[in-house]
Amino acid sequence: MNTCGFVTCGPNEALVVSGCCYGKPLLVPGGRVFVWPIVQQVQKISLNTMTLQVESPTVYTSQGVPISVTGIAQVKIQGQNEEMLSTACEQFLGKDEHEIHNIALVTLEGHQRAIMGSMTVEEIYKDRKKFSKEVFEVASSDLINMGITVVSYTLKDIRDEEGYLKALGMARTAEVKRDARIGEAEARKDAQIREAMAEEQRMAARFLNDADIAKAQRDFEIKKAAYDVEVQTKKAEAEMAFELQAAKTKQRIMEEQMQVKVVERGQEIAVQEQEMMRREKELDATVRRPADAEKYRLEKMAEANKLRLVMEAEAEAEAIKVRGEAEAFAIEAKAKAEANQMAKKAAAWDEYGTAAMVDMMLDTLPKVAAEVAAPLSQAKKITMVSSGNGSVGAEKLTEEVLNIVTRVPELVKNLTGVDIAKSVHAA
Repeated sequence: MNTCGFVTCGPNEALVVSGCCYGKPLLVPGGRVFVWPIVQQVQKISLNTMTLQVESPTVYTSQGVPISVTGIAQVKIQGQNEEMLSTACEQFLGKDEHEIHNIALVTLEGHQRAIMGSMTVEEIYKDRKKFSKEVFEVASSDLINMGITVVSYTLKDIRDEEGYLKALGMARTAEVKRDARIGEAEARKDAQIREAMAEEQRMAARFLNDADIAKAQRDFEIKKAAYDVEVQTKKAEAEMAFELQAAKTKQRIMEEQMQVKVVERGQEIAVQEQEMMRREKELDATVRRPADAEKYRLEKMAEANKLRLVMEAEAEAEAIKVRGEAEAFAIEAKAKAEANQMAKKAAAWDEYGTAAMVDMMLDTLPKVAAEVAAPLSQAKKITMVSSGNGSVGAEKLTEEVLNIVTRVPELVKNLTGVDIAKSVHAA
């Protein structure tokens, strides 16, 4: 069928979409899919469980006995396994559920007949579980190649037209009845024999028990009388011995108590003497000796402190004296030196005048040139542009520095009125 839009199916169906966009059919068990009309085709395949009644009439067993068997099988197309669903689509797509039912039934019936021919009637009849298991396993391995899963298989009925099963049942029934009668008679006989033997043993045991009871009663009375005499005698002796022993024990206890008191008193005296000696030693160790040591320590500390104070005072006085004399001498020497320097400087200025200023300027010019050239020495890279006229390179840099230095005399003349160039020529 060709439809447009979404196509859905229930959980007991599967959609098979083929055509454009699919290299192999798209399988959608229990869901929906979008289908393009004309270029795509969608079909449905049933996933319902099918109940098959597998009839195998008049099949000869391995013994040559013909029987008929009816089995019940539940089969379905497996929709959860994509490979099995694809196989089922190849086998059954386009067929209705009745046709699929017949194919599975024929396959199962063939396997059922094959298993019947390999077993005896007794094996099939007595071990139905084994028969059902073999049919299930063989049929499953065959039907799975068609994409069909055998959910279950059960042997429902076994029949035969020759009366073999009936005779087998009658023989077995007679055997069981015979064994039951024999067993019942033997059980009844054994029960009677055991009952008689038990009664005999019970009576003998009763008589023997009564005799033993009487003998035991007699012996008990005799022994009891002898025991009573012996017990009374021993009891009297024990009472007398107990009183005597109690008196001796009491006396010995009193003597030992007195001895213990004497020993305890002596021990107390010894302990008191030792305690007095201990306290004396403790007083000597904790009070007297520490006091003497502390007194000696304090005396020595006082003497040392006194000596230290005296020495510090003497050292401080000496230091103050020396420091005062040194400061006075230094101040005096400094004043004399400054006065002498100022006098010499004034005399020099008066004597030399312009010549001195020229000399100072000549001494300063190299420093000025050095300061002018200093920035150039710090430069890592210098780019010079030439117009084609004049010098370039290091010669140009030197020329610029000399040009700046030659302007210094003119600057001095403007500031101080001294013409350095004229003074040099005059000199």
